[in-house]
Amino acid sequence: MSKKQVATIAVLLLICIGLALFALASNQGSEFGGADGAAEEAISSIDPDYEPWAESLIELPGGETESLLFCLQTAIGAVVIGFGFGYLVARKKYNGKASE
Repeated sequence: MSKKQVATIAVLLLICIGLALFALASNQGSEFGGADGAAEEAISSIDPDYEPWAESLIELPGGETESLLFCLQTAIGAVVIGFGFGYLVARKKYNGKASE
């Protein structure tokens, strides 16, 4: 990898981090709710006496842990997709050179 490519990657990573920090800093005091909370509110408004028939196997210590696990799941998915695309591009590139 050339120095120019490394510098470009570093700048893009810094821009991504900066955008994420800006987004979080500009929404101070906001509550990040998910689909589970919205579904619970909708069910409670329809049937206030509803009792859930299943419980969570693991009770997470806070909302931050749930967000961390979601981000980890997203990162793993991105790595798998990136590896797949990289494999396909490299296979096409090296198969083309082998036939020449």
